[in-house]
Amino acid sequence: MESFLQKYGHYVTGVLNGFDRLVFRGTLRRIVFVEGMMSYLFAANILLKDFSKHVLSVSTHLKNVSSIAACHASRPVRYLPSSVTFKQKVAQRIAEKDGIEEGLVCILKSVEPCMAFDIYRNRETKRLDLVTRLRKCLHLYHYYIHPVFGFMNVRIQTWFPFNIQVCINGREWLSRQMDEAGIAYQRRDNCYTWLEDIPKAQELMDRQLRVSWPDLLKEIALTINPAHEEIFKDFPLDYYWSVYRSEWASDIMFRSPADLAMIYP
Repeated sequence: MESFLQKYGHYVTGVLNGFDRLVFRGTLRRIVFVEGMMSYLFAANILLKDFSKHVLSVSTHLKNVSSIAACHASRPVRYLPSSVTFKQKVAQRIAEKDGIEEGLVCILKSVEPCMAFDIYRNRETKRLDLVTRLRKCLHLYHYYIHPVFGFMNVRIQTWFPFNIQVCINGREWLSRQMDEAGIAYQRRDNCYTWLEDIPKAQELMDRQLRVSWPDLLKEIALTINPAHEEIFKDFPLDYYWSVYRSEWASDIMFRSPADLAMIYP
């Protein structure tokens, strides 16, 4: 970046550095392995012969409560027959069509691969064994225009162990910050072409590095699964959050399109 600015800095009005896409994964680490799941079943007094019935009941309950907010807000819940459908585009079209500026946009349902539990009938021991295996289950994608993060989505696996993925965008977040601070800007897709106050915008973006992520993400997780504490009343669990993807980007703002075209036709 420094060498670029030394060469072309006279065409540049400013640079903004910060988060682009951030993807967090929430994991109930105590039940992602067989022994941990067995501990949950023991605490809940569930026998292996009743495992399938129990997890199906819990999964159905989760799907129902996770969709309550959409029903109350009259937002669409749409099943996508193909897991490769570009879900973000679907949600954006819905938001534009319905004029959604804040709150839940929609819930998209998709059957996708996941790591989950199953019962194996062991012929050698004549017993039932709990095993993990790759299977497919329904995932719920909640798309929001969040008051803090802007356009974002949260995905939850509706089968044990209920993994969660939260996807936000640093530029969306900054736009919300600048709206609140009264800073004017021009944005094209996911980059800024002009900022009224570049130092102040950079200061706001730097604040994104100083956030209590576990608190924010826990609140989001409880929003998409209000039954979490009920499901785990006999075996209390909290999500462990990790960064799955973290993208850092620089927006270089030029004096004019012509100046940029000289460098990058």
